[in-house]
Amino acid sequence: MTLDVSRRSLLALGAGLGASALLGGSAMARAPKLGTQTPYWHRFILGDAEVTVVSDGPLPLGDPSGTFTGVPKEEVKKMLADNFLSPDNVVLEQNSPIVNTGDKLILFDTGMGSSRMFGTTTGRQQKSMTEAGIKPGDIDAVVCSHAHIDHIGGIVDEGGKPLFPNAQIYISQSDFDFWTDEGKMGSAAKDFVVHARKNLLPVRDRIVFFKDGQEFLPGVQAIAAPGHTVGHTIFMVSSAGKSFAFLGDLSHHSVLLLERPRMEFSYDTDPKQAAESRVKLLTMLAANKTPVMSYHFAWPGYGHVAKAGEGFHYYPEPMQMTL
Repeated sequence: MTLDVSRRSLLALGAGLGASALLGGSAMARAPKLGTQTPYWHRFILGDAEVTVVSDGPLPLGDPSGTFTGVPKEEVKKMLADNFLSPDNVVLEQNSPIVNTGDKLILFDTGMGSSRMFGTTTGRQQKSMTEAGIKPGDIDAVVCSHAHIDHIGGIVDEGGKPLFPNAQIYISQSDFDFWTDEGKMGSAAKDFVVHARKNLLPVRDRIVFFKDGQEFLPGVQAIAAPGHTVGHTIFMVSSAGKSFAFLGDLSHHSVLLLERPRMEFSYDTDPKQAAESRVKLLTMLAANKTPVMSYHFAWPGYGHVAKAGEGFHYYPEPMQMTL
């Protein structure tokens, strides 16, 4: 009896037998799924300074209807969908730069801390710092753009103990006074007042108030940007001729509040004033081609803004993986 086998069949058979033999005759092995992600920090150089961005974790706002206002909700959802973003769940990041000038270690904003007001994905700033090799006790200055919970919530722990034991806290006096006012406990702002008092009052003796235009730390200048809160501030961070602007909450979203900068945001104390500050300062930063870092833009939140029609466009900076 003869067996007619083609050369191609023999080659295929040989390859299969070889693979089976290498695996001891068993089926192809499968690597287990790891279920882990990269550490939540990124580092880059600014002049003579080293900047480490750490995350407090994603902050989901849910349906944009009622949060982003002044524009028909159908248009808001279309803007999101056109940019391949969920039209039903707006998710913000929380990006805090830590600037090492060589003389000082400066942290901008502290995340939600132990609060779960926006869910369980927030509150990881301390973990991110550990992953980045930065000790809370080494922080010399904590700079707060404003006193909303997602920016000052990590100054103390659940028991009221300061998490940055050697740091001075910098904030505008108008924001401190507004959000720690016990008289507002009966207002719609109660939750924010509770958290501001919890985090700011225990460190009152360490708080330093800055003024608009003041370089209150080496290479850190305050620029008033009121509206989101009464004392909301952005910061120009500079070293050896290089700089970037930390935007805080000047714009919460890289599409909605840039393409339509006069759109209103429901968490603004004065939405009209917030829009004026946004247009004014983004126009300046775009004209000067100043790099920006936004607390709430997609990780790690570093890039440029440019004029685009009646609004602006955000261009993320490629992540440089070598220093």
